[in-house]
Amino acid sequence: MAEMAEDKHYILELRHITKTFPGVRALDDVHFTLKKGEIHALMGENGAGKSTFIKIITGVHAPDRGDFLIDGKPANVRGPLDAQAQGISAIYQHVTCFPDITVAENIFMGHEKIKSPFKRIDWKTMNREAGELLAQLDAKFDARAIMGTLSVAQQQIVGIAKALSTNARILIMDEPTAPLSNRESEDLYRITENLKQKGVSVIFISHRFEDMYRLADRVTVLRDGKYINTWDIGDVDNHTLVTAMVGREIVQFFPKRNNPIGDVVFEVRDWTVYNPDDPERKKLDKVNISVRAGEVIGLAGLVGAGRTELATSIFGKYYGVNISGKTFIDGKEFDFDTIPKAIDHGVAYVTEDRKEFGLVLIETIKENTTMSKLKKIAKNSVVNEHEEIMAAEEYRRKLNIKTPSILQMAGNLSGGNQQKVVLAKWLFSAPRILILDEPTRGIDVGAKHEIYTIINDLAAQGMACILISSEMPEIIGMSDRIYVMSEGRITAELPGKTATQEDIMRHILSN
Repeated sequence: MAEMAEDKHYILELRHITKTFPGVRALDDVHFTLKKGEIHALMGENGAGKSTFIKIITGVHAPDRGDFLIDGKPANVRGPLDAQAQGISAIYQHVTCFPDITVAENIFMGHEKIKSPFKRIDWKTMNREAGELLAQLDAKFDARAIMGTLSVAQQQIVGIAKALSTNARILIMDEPTAPLSNRESEDLYRITENLKQKGVSVIFISHRFEDMYRLADRVTVLRDGKYINTWDIGDVDNHTLVTAMVGREIVQFFPKRNNPIGDVVFEVRDWTVYNPDDPERKKLDKVNISVRAGEVIGLAGLVGAGRTELATSIFGKYYGVNISGKTFIDGKEFDFDTIPKAIDHGVAYVTEDRKEFGLVLIETIKENTTMSKLKKIAKNSVVNEHEEIMAAEEYRRKLNIKTPSILQMAGNLSGGNQQKVVLAKWLFSAPRILILDEPTRGIDVGAKHEIYTIINDLAAQGMACILISSEMPEIIGMSDRIYVMSEGRITAELPGKTATQEDIMRHILSN
């Protein structure tokens, strides 16, 4: 039974929140409570209403009805400035910043320190106070550094410092670990826990169960715009959460695959890639892998191990200019020195960054689906629009892309549906070898299960699949064989059925 709001004092409480957009009820009678000094995880599939809910808390949207209380009293939050005045701040997965100015300027943008009586910016005070905020967060960079020179993890620290500069009491963190390495995530965990100790209340949105278990005191699940339940972390497990999020029981999270595995389709021998910035150093050193028809091989390793460099150097030698080694299809050597050549020979690459490299967000699903091989539906350089529509509709149906129309802009889709459009784009090119680089990053648990089912179906049709993932359960659950990579080398080849996380980590660290 859904938890009702307790009769006690909360720093933030929302009751019966409802929000409707034209044709869509985004939130329907949603409840949420946040205690002082609490980390409260908010989970749900893409489209569950999390983003709309957060926009209501931050004043971007006004609810159609419902009660909004801060410190037990009704709050009138009419816009983002009202939310900021109430001590509410948000940090998003894709950091919003001004890359060409300093860290200090980014921190105090919109509430600069002004020196009286001349109303000039007090640069000395801004730099000093920005430095103090960064010191609180154990940042290893200077307040005078140019923002665009920082890593994503460092930019997120600046975002937290900016929130602290406005005296934020309620901090919303929206998928902050999605673009981070394991080490960077641990740093973010430590910073978040320190904020909690100082009395800051955190709403932590994530698709990753490890984030929730590592940080949260409680977790609330939304589904289809409705409040489902709130649990103390000690009272809930993965099975309960998955069922709550998707509205059905997923008996086998990694679906079993029993298709026969055929002959070797693709092979890489002695593949060596030199660092383009330092020709004396190797990014990859004599890598040898093979993949058979109907087989899924996994590439496991830490960030920086060389997995993405292997994928992008194979795919038209996109990464690196100085490469040695050979690639074979059906035992015959081919040189894929350009991306069109790789595509023409049946190689496809699903990039780890779908927004930056996988899709054209301002184009439609239809146009994204066919762009990998337009010559299939063009004559004399003129696209046959009827054939394009038929192809897009076919893959929309096959991959269960949830959209009212193939004329929907790709940028308006949820993360899971965007990933399906990326898959549709490459399946349209009719590949025999499909490289999938972090195919489930940043998508919800239900969409993950659908992607796993699609991969298994492709393997059952005889496609040779190479899966790169930083999630070890995913690698183990989906792979027939696993290659372990460390510092640009293959350190082990393990059978997927019997491999364990301990086996993989041992070989990662053995190099």
